Amino acid sequence: MPVPLDAIRAIHNGFRNDMAAMDKAANSAAHKSGNLDLVLKRYNLFNEVLVWHAVGEEKFVFPAVEKVALLVSQPYERDHRGLDSLFERLDKAISSNDLIEVARTTAAFKFHLDIHLAKEDAHLYRIFDEKVPLPEQGATIGNMAREVPQQRYGEFVTWLMTFTNLNDRENMTRIWQQMLPAPAFAGMGGLIKAAVGDDWAKLTERVPELKSAAKSDSR
Repeated sequence: MPVPLDAIRAIHNGFRNDMAAMDKAANSAAHKSGNLDLVLKRYNLFNEVLVWHAVGEEKFVFPAVEKVALLVSQPYERDHRGLDSLFERLDKAISSNDLIEVARTTAAFKFHLDIHLAKEDAHLYRIFDEKVPLPEQGATIGNMAREVPQQRYGEFVTWLMTFTNLNDRENMTRIWQQMLPAPAFAGMGGLIKAAVGDDWAKLTERVPELKSAAKSDSR
């Protein structure tokens, strides 16, 4: 069964995969072998999810870690502000239709984000995993999830299921199944099915309950 930290791992992988695709598209556009359509379609939602996640960390994960490892979280909060500034730079570059600057900024964004997430996985969340009791971990990750606006949660589910692999999808589906009332979980069935596409059969082999959730959601 998945543990609370599997949710963090899945979200981090979603960020990596989405950012890599945007950076590749921006680079192609700068070399006149593509366009910015993919970046234009995705960069705002990507940043919104990134902000929801970062705010959740600052409000809930960082204080939990500070109780057991003083001052550890400060560099990670500075990283978050750096990511904020990179989004502002990217938004300006896109608004001015400067293909070279867009590509330069997505490359910088990806570089900074990859290092930040790798540090969190190897250091911050290792401390969290080893020093924070499991029940508190679950409560902390649950509080983080509430930073996603309720009316936007469907978009978040679609984004996460789109940009993660089968293992992450299974873990997240089982976490939602554990955390949510049956009607709320059923409401995710159709969203998950649409997002995972051809992987639906593989996912429902691992989580058979998802089939009935999708049927209930389609009524």
